Amino acid sequence: MSATTTTEEFLLGKYGPLLSLSQLAKLLDRSTDGVRISLNGDTEFSRQIKPTKIKLGRRIYFRTALVAKIISGDQ
Repeated sequence: MSATTTTEEFLLGKYGPLLSLSQLAKLLDRSTDGVRISLNGDTEFSRQIKPTKIKLGRRIYFRTALVAKIISGDQ
């Protein structure tokens, strides 16, 4: 990652505009089930991540740009 590359640009380049649950878990260095359980609770983590969630059919995705802002502390 170069000095001018933002977190958002890096994640968009690596994952695209949407993250799957397993990609989010890998990014956060957590298990998929751990992320799923965390999202079901009422915690600071879940309150930040839930607004990034979208459902396409039965699959759950997370908006990469918004996740990047949370990780970099912009939100």
